[in-house]
Amino acid sequence: MNDITTTALPRVRATAPPPPRRGHLKLGEPAGATDRIEVTSRWLERAGRPWFPITGEIHYSRIPRDRWAEVLGHARAGGLDTVATYVFWQAHEPEPGQFHWDGNRDLRAFATLAGELGLDVIVRMGPWGHGEARYGGFPDWLVELDLPTRTNDPHYLELARRLYAETIAQLAGLTHAEGGPVVGAQMDNELYDQPQHLAMLRTIAEDLGLHVPIWTATGWGGAQVPETLLPLYSAYSDGFWEETTTEWPPFAAFHFRYSEVRDDLTVGADLREALDGIVLGSTTVPLKDDDALPFATCELGGGMHVAYHRRPLVTAEDVASLALAKIGSGSIWQGYYMYAGGTQRVGPHGTEQESHATGYPNDVPTLSYDFYAPIGEHGQIRPHHHLLRRQHLWLALEGSQLATMSTTVGGGSDDPAELRWSVRSDGARGYVFLTTYQAGRRPLEPQDAVQLSVEFDDATVTVPSRPTNLPAGVSVAWPLRYQLTGELRLRSATAQLITRVADERGEIVVLGATDGVPVELVVDGEVDVRGAGTGQVIDGATVIELDDPPGPRTVVELPGVRVLVLDEDSADQLYRFEIDGRQRLVLCEAPVHVGRGGEIVAYTTSASVDISILPPPSALTTRDAEITGPASRSGLWGTWSVTVPGAGVTTVAGDLRPEAPAPPAPATGGPMNRLSAPRDYSGAASVTVDIPAEVLHGADRTLLRIDWTGDVGRARVGSHVISDHFWHGRTWDIDLTDWRERVTDEGLTLDLLPWRRETGVWVDPAVRDIPDGITISTAEILRVARVALCAGDAASTASS
Repeated sequence: MNDITTTALPRVRATAPPPPRRGHLKLGEPAGATDRIEVTSRWLERAGRPWFPITGEIHYSRIPRDRWAEVLGHARAGGLDTVATYVFWQAHEPEPGQFHWDGNRDLRAFATLAGELGLDVIVRMGPWGHGEARYGGFPDWLVELDLPTRTNDPHYLELARRLYAETIAQLAGLTHAEGGPVVGAQMDNELYDQPQHLAMLRTIAEDLGLHVPIWTATGWGGAQVPETLLPLYSAYSDGFWEETTTEWPPFAAFHFRYSEVRDDLTVGADLREALDGIVLGSTTVPLKDDDALPFATCELGGGMHVAYHRRPLVTAEDVASLALAKIGSGSIWQGYYMYAGGTQRVGPHGTEQESHATGYPNDVPTLSYDFYAPIGEHGQIRPHHHLLRRQHLWLALEGSQLATMSTTVGGGSDDPAELRWSVRSDGARGYVFLTTYQAGRRPLEPQDAVQLSVEFDDATVTVPSRPTNLPAGVSVAWPLRYQLTGELRLRSATAQLITRVADERGEIVVLGATDGVPVELVVDGEVDVRGAGTGQVIDGATVIELDDPPGPRTVVELPGVRVLVLDEDSADQLYRFEIDGRQRLVLCEAPVHVGRGGEIVAYTTSASVDISILPPPSALTTRDAEITGPASRSGLWGTWSVTVPGAGVTTVAGDLRPEAPAPPAPATGGPMNRLSAPRDYSGAASVTVDIPAEVLHGADRTLLRIDWTGDVGRARVGSHVISDHFWHGRTWDIDLTDWRERVTDEGLTLDLLPWRRETGVWVDPAVRDIPDGITISTAEILRVARVALCAGDAASTASS
């Protein structure tokens, strides 16, 4: 047992929340509708059951069409049940009256595919969308008309109606009421002071035949949102839109604390000021809860873009901890921006990124819109895809319960030494949230002797049963009074609930341990404990400690149920899929998802991959590789080893110090006179990367990964620029897949400009201390192989 003692015991009263208000919002579907969606004052419902949506932003028009299935598959595997996507006006009507819905502009095909993969769709219809698109997505010809856009000006509304009519025609037959995936629509974006225009946009859309249960608008920045739209909120851990003098945005720290305040006046504040002349002080808009509306989000930072003048280095842990803090604050809808990165389009006027030339305060890369999203610009799977999936598996299991729980926030001031905690409860059970995490520049202190007492309607639960230390840099959500079986209740645990699954022996509940936190399970009553745990009866409960370290085979056996306690690394490799007719868990180091034919699809640069499945299918086969196994059928898992041809990493250059003969002088521009990105590469260092033809071929995707330092760079095949990068401490990935033949024939050239500290560009302190100039530490070719695995009866007949 833990011998730590405590001097103070925070006490929380967890009472049953009041019932929600119903029927007061002009949202949802009529009674009797199939799979009816309803919006109450506290949560969303679907088919009469509380629904906790998990949505990720994915821009169909910025991703090659032949990669849609892969990206959406990873999104579904990551636990999303909904995707949101901008309709960029400039992409679809580059010339007046000439609409294009072909190629990767095919909104209908994208929405249909999402539905086939089990994802619903929120269409962010604009007309103004932004997303760092040129003129906010407006076509140049519209800007040249000099209309009072984003208002109820009759001429503007006529043009907006034409866009909406075309967009809605693409969605015919795909709405939720028609049995399709489209469940919602957003009107415009970040519009703060035109509620009558937002209301008019919904009216126009409905007049044109679009009928969806959820109509939304962005609510942050003190936006005036009409009652016909549901305001959705944002939270970012940093912002490229801040000044170079801002070490960390003052409001960012707030998002790592628990709070029922939804609004953030800082997101997009520079754009609001530059384009609209709106400046909000901290007391201009009351930042308070609204009891009439549920706490819903659409832009939790899934990463962060970079501008030339300011280049944040948001981490995977930043993203995951902020997301969990919002759940602990009362969110009932997790929406991420971005969930998958993409590439800026090239249109009639060149690349379609926002810039100083278009009146935007910030210069951003001309092509890359990677955003350091969970799924990168070229399909790279980032660590926060896994960290967030842990949360999403839990929400898939418990979201309908969690959505109905009220929130009690305690502690958590800006004092880094104060314990930050929150409790969500329905009066009978709940979750306690604790965090010692804040972004690296403002770390919190560890918390010693942590223990809370939660008073439910009929009992009090103290967690942990004895005080424990909480290390710095962790965020947890611990279950309270969770029902393991009809007769057996988990009073508390110092591990996080992830999911549950059944095999031939019965139910398995999966928990995830936190590094540095001893696992304690407390079960009501006197219970027989076997397997990897030892129980001791204390005060009418069985307190269980683990005999083995957490891991894939650490199973505590209780009457009628087994509890599998995973370590953090294993939890990051855990997936839950329907495979061969039943729900199964998958452990795999390589990213995996389930294809439209039910096959398990893995992507890897490793020559060999192990995949474990629980419960094991009768067989696992592939036509793409060699497979052996299962290595063992003892215990819970069946494990197969896959030898992957074509996968691998090859170094093609390294330890280079190229010189730029005449880099351009720093310049400023835009409405806020910020540093402008260089456009003149005539004085850049020119580096030819010699890539052997044999390493460019034989894989599903070929990436060139450059570990470098400098200012900005672009990659060319001949005169064609295929990629650009503002250095900010991360590697630069260039997708060569569609350029392999030309690279073989013409080579690849990097144009690089040097880092010059005196320029004043802001980068994160963690990478700031670099010498002026350019370095290329390594340049590697990553050959990403795709392997399709068929399980069970399908193994002998399904193709890859």
